[in-house]
Amino acid sequence: MTNSDALSRLLAERDWLLADGATGTQLFNMGLSAGEPPELWNVDHPDRIRRLYSDAVEAGSDLFLTNSFGGNASRLKLHNAQDRVFELNRLAAEIGREVADASGRTVIVAGSMGPTGDIMAPMGTLTHESAVEMFHEQAEGLKAGGADVLWSETISAPEELKAASEAAKLADMPWCGTMSFDTAGRTMMGLTSAGLAALAGRLAQKPLAFGANCGVGSSDLLRTVLGFEGTNIPVIAKGNAGIPKYHDGHIHYDGTPELMADYACLARDSGATIIGGCCGTTPDHLRSMRAALETRPRGDRPALEQITEKLGGFSSESDGTDGAGPAPRITRRRART
Repeated sequence: MTNSDALSRLLAERDWLLADGATGTQLFNMGLSAGEPPELWNVDHPDRIRRLYSDAVEAGSDLFLTNSFGGNASRLKLHNAQDRVFELNRLAAEIGREVADASGRTVIVAGSMGPTGDIMAPMGTLTHESAVEMFHEQAEGLKAGGADVLWSETISAPEELKAASEAAKLADMPWCGTMSFDTAGRTMMGLTSAGLAALAGRLAQKPLAFGANCGVGSSDLLRTVLGFEGTNIPVIAKGNAGIPKYHDGHIHYDGTPELMADYACLARDSGATIIGGCCGTTPDHLRSMRAALETRPRGDRPALEQITEKLGGFSSESDGTDGAGPAPRITRRRART
């Protein structure tokens, strides 16, 4: 049974929460083909989705995201499944609810809502009303399936995050939101870390937590987290497991469990409360992250030099907040892997 106050209670009780890792990486390892919509596996292979969730919980995650990242009408239309939004999201959350309730502890089922893949007006064709409608349809399915909280992720446009927040209000659901800062410290649509912190504070439906996910590497993500200063809303850090490398026809992330353990503690010391991984982050990474968070004492807010010493260099000199970042560019968003 879902409890909409569960995440608020955990945030009040705990100094940090461990989120989950990658969805796509794990599903590809289970046989998902490139270009195949993972949301259809909620119907066709529920056992594999159950395993995806269970692996994260058994590795120590306090919160995991549902297999519904591309579960909006715009993305599902690419696979002629736009009329199955409610069904696929409900099933994603139902399977998650079963896993969370069987865990014997409080585990949060977070209903993943990725970007629509369309460009918001006036630059593109997606109107605010259409975006709200799409996210609301998805939110109602996740709510019906028993999700504790909605989780908008890998968003680039502030207008799209605002639409997701309005959809959460229509669904009467708490929500969290993360954006991807993958263009020299900015999102693809030009927003900086300081810009997101300001946006989160002025939304009518405030998030329970906000932050950054995906992006380039874990160093860049932590530099972004340091840019969220001055907020009283809990911060989320969900970084990739190192940098992607192409090897033998496949993308591999070079971040070891030891590196992700360092990242998790640096994320906590940088001010993040909900700490997880994104692309390339496996249960082995999560176990190391959990062990490090439980055993290593909290440190001072790290300097940029400490982050690069532990995790490697930044992909750009600027984090975007000094105005030195590149001009925003427009592109379709890739799926979270």
